Amino acid sequence: MTTIIRNVSFDAADPGALARWWARVFDSEVVFDDGHEAAFDLPSGQTVFYQRVPEPKSVKNRLHLCLQSDTPRDVEVERVLALGATMAADHRNADGTGWAVLADPEGNEFCVLRSQAERGF
Repeated sequence: MTTIIRNVSFDAADPGALARWWARVFDSEVVFDDGHEAAFDLPSGQTVFYQRVPEPKSVKNRLHLCLQSDTPRDVEVERVLALGATMAADHRNADGTGWAVLADPEGNEFCVLRSQAERGF
């Protein structure tokens, strides 16, 4: 038996806006938006799905995404900040190790890791 993750789902106050924002992070486009649900596809084929919920986000995520770009980590951090993310916690070290914790426009935390080249493998 083989099991895959077909999509990852997030609760959102504005699913369409959040899907459009994340689609820009992944250089993708929203493939579905009916006002209550919205989605875009990742380059790897999985779908990221957003559904409208009435309650606001109130605590730290129990699950989060860790992004790794083919560009240097700090370049990616600056790119995503320019798209509207905010820095939640900076765990980057002077020796180049570490990661940055950012938050999307609705406050969902995610990490930006070092690129594969920066990791040396």
